[in-house]
Amino acid sequence: MCLLFDRRSERILRGLWDRLEELGVPTLKSHTHGRHVPHLSLAVLREWDHDKVMKAVQPLMDGGPVNLYFDALGTFRRGRAWLVPAVGVEVLHRQEQAVSAVTATGADLHRHYQPGRWVPHCTLAPRVPLVALPILAAAVYDVLPLETTADHAALIDSGTGQVWPL
Repeated sequence: MCLLFDRRSERILRGLWDRLEELGVPTLKSHTHGRHVPHLSLAVLREWDHDKVMKAVQPLMDGGPVNLYFDALGTFRRGRAWLVPAVGVEVLHRQEQAVSAVTATGADLHRHYQPGRWVPHCTLAPRVPLVALPILAAAVYDVLPLETTADHAALIDSGTGQVWPL
């Protein structure tokens, strides 16, 4: 379950993906099926019943837009690079609600998305080699700080890129 960005924010984030690709840093733009969209994941599921999850999360989407302020670059193990958002209580609350709703359906939540373990992030590049980190960092810090708005949500199958708007 992901928060998705408004047109302006998505255009800026896709522009950053384009710039990184031009510099030889593979991003989500070219990763796997090439249908990835800029997003902030609230819950990642390993196994789920699609219809049950859709029904459970649909009522959660009436919270209005979320403003996200990005001013840092982060990395996870194995080279995943991402933008670090400053998040307020409302984002943490939405994430907890999403997790509660999806796990109530019997879905198997990825352990990194448990409340208290979840690290909010907007992925840029899934596998950045150490030698490319300075290139990536220079390009990212050329556009930061970045104020964005996430104004809608969707369920997304990251394996296929299929999107189900909420």
